[in-house]
Amino acid sequence: MKKVNIIFDACALIAFLNSEPGADIVESLLIDSQNKCFVHAVNLCEVFYEFIRAGDENLAQSVIDGILLMGITVREDMDTDFWKQTGRYKVKGRISLADCFCISLASRLDGEIITSDHHEFEEIVKRDMVKVRFIR
Repeated sequence: MKKVNIIFDACALIAFLNSEPGADIVESLLIDSQNKCFVHAVNLCEVFYEFIRAGDENLAQSVIDGILLMGITVREDMDTDFWKQTGRYKVKGRISLADCFCISLASRLDGEIITSDHHEFEEIVKRDMVKVRFIR
């Protein structure tokens, strides 16, 4: 079977880590051996600061360490083509810059974005820019 590239948005990882609705979908994607899971460093930064706000930096670092142990590959793509494409996505709509990094990574890897963020990603679905799966 063909490997599927899964690109996690920060909100999907936060939902999983907090056992929120949709966490079971994230978990099933993580344990499926047909999936190769990724997160862009900018989106991982969102997870990090969210857990600093919820607790402290030690908690946030522990969460990041756990994500890395789950086998999610952190991508730090920032070459010229990548950041220019990210900028192009940003001007196409009301999408946060961090989510534009997620979209660019999904586009680069021909992957599917996993998110709970309808507010940001509904427009992406309508425009058929990349594959998006909502966990709730």
